Amino acid sequence: MTTPQAGKPRTQANADLANIPEPRGNLAPTDGLSHVRGPTSPPLLDVTIPQLLRGTVAKHGSRDALVFPDHRLTYAEMEQAVDALAAGFLALGLEKGDRLGIWSPNRIEWVLTQFATARIGVVLVNINPAYRLAELEYALNLVGCKALVLAREFKTSNYLQMIRTLAPELDAAKPGKLRAGKLPDLRHVILMGDEQSVKGIWPFDGIRSLGGSQEQARLTTIEGTLAPDDAINIQFTSGTTGRPKGATLTHRNIINNSRFTMDRIRVTEADKLALPVPLYHCFGMAMGVMGAVNKGAAMVFTGEAFDAVKTLDVVAAERCTALYGVPTMFVQMLQELEAKPRDLSSLRTGIMAGSPCPVKVMKQVNDRMHMDEVTICYGMTETSPVSMQSFVDDTVAQRCETVGRIHPHLEVKIVDEAGRTVPLGTQGELCTKGYSVMKGYWADPERTDETIRDGWMHTGDLAVLDEAGFCTITGRVKDMIIRGGENIYPREIEEFLFTHPQISEVQVFGIPDEKLGEVVCAWVVAAPNANIDGEALRAFCKDQIAHFKIPVHFRIVNELPMTITGKPQKFVMRDMMIAELRQKLS
Repeated sequence: MTTPQAGKPRTQANADLANIPEPRGNLAPTDGLSHVRGPTSPPLLDVTIPQLLRGTVAKHGSRDALVFPDHRLTYAEMEQAVDALAAGFLALGLEKGDRLGIWSPNRIEWVLTQFATARIGVVLVNINPAYRLAELEYALNLVGCKALVLAREFKTSNYLQMIRTLAPELDAAKPGKLRAGKLPDLRHVILMGDEQSVKGIWPFDGIRSLGGSQEQARLTTIEGTLAPDDAINIQFTSGTTGRPKGATLTHRNIINNSRFTMDRIRVTEADKLALPVPLYHCFGMAMGVMGAVNKGAAMVFTGEAFDAVKTLDVVAAERCTALYGVPTMFVQMLQELEAKPRDLSSLRTGIMAGSPCPVKVMKQVNDRMHMDEVTICYGMTETSPVSMQSFVDDTVAQRCETVGRIHPHLEVKIVDEAGRTVPLGTQGELCTKGYSVMKGYWADPERTDETIRDGWMHTGDLAVLDEAGFCTITGRVKDMIIRGGENIYPREIEEFLFTHPQISEVQVFGIPDEKLGEVVCAWVVAAPNANIDGEALRAFCKDQIAHFKIPVHFRIVNELPMTITGKPQKFVMRDMMIAELRQKLS
């Protein structure tokens, strides 16, 4: 815990600490083992989210904070809007520790809700915009949401219709008086916008005028009860191997992790950060929003969801200096630049995360998008999220073949199946320890204890650490393919196939085989105007990689099934491929 500097209020002292750069120091492991510790300076910030925002407003109040297609707020205006919304939430009867869900694409109401809930100690619950009825019901009931803020609709999802299907009692309820059989904890449904005539539902804009002088006075009192280690956010994991789990994060988790992430890409108050990544995910709300607030930088939102055309147009028009995205987003933007060049000379830095970045994509992003300082991150929701990140002056190879080096105040080790730390250069499971590890999975102590052991978060990711401290992710423990006794790691095959000039994207996974147990399958997206087939790709692999690693099945597809954050869904591909092969045999 840090100690405020003498003569300065706590928030100002911590705000000053936020500007101390991370020392490079020696980030290499010692003793020949795959165990590395990050630097212990600068010190961790010992503040809550409302304290952080106040410190930023004091220093940068007149600067742009939120830039949306139809809204623009300075930091001072953002703070005023947050306080009004927080007072409105108090008027509804929400109290510290209550859970409020938010179900929406990227909108200004999302960010205001993020800070308004933190202002009064209400736990924000991020609901995936792609969720449907069963998933929504499960999530709201798992954490006991008392309130739900939602958009009317997004793409093919009619959120208002879905909540009315789950809670038909809304038709007869007054706003705030809901008693729903399927959602027993839910009392308030709040619809984004200023509409007044929806039965049983509060209009979002109306909430901001509900709080009076009494609620405004309570804001200061409540803030005094908040602590950095309080739970403030629940984010659901993808649930690819079962029911989604609610990773529970604190003020300290999110504030400090986002701060160190910003340090690595050298963001300051002079920067404009473009955020086409979703707010419901750590990439948007923690690394993006909270990171920008740490530094007083402007947050520029390019639309409700990623669109390559809109993103490039906004980046050019706003003269953004930093940009976030997953590799597939950058691939689409590079293709759009071929069709219509833009002036992106203002760009300097950013983050590419979520999945491995092919070297050719990184080089094009450096050259054609002017992002010489773009970095790679590795982490998971349960670690707030970043554990490893490259530096802006690492080589292209280091930024593509590795996920960088350890963050401050964290430890990483790589262990074998018996839990022993492996020698350098040896593959094993990556584990993370330190301030960024979540409090646990909400209402699930059993799975929490399975995942966090002796303070170490067991990630399920396979990795290798080198003598300089660079970490390479080699796959998922559960993604490993066992073919006739041979252990095969999909990442190795994907990296090889990425070298084919006519391949834009590729994912490799295993499917069941009666004789060998599993065989290798690859789904491939061809580059624009390319014409490739499975036989040609098999010929490309022959004599280049071991015969047992060559995919038995290639499928050429127009696109890969992805999560809303741009992560490939191998389990979807696997299920579709198994069904397709069974159909051919029947």
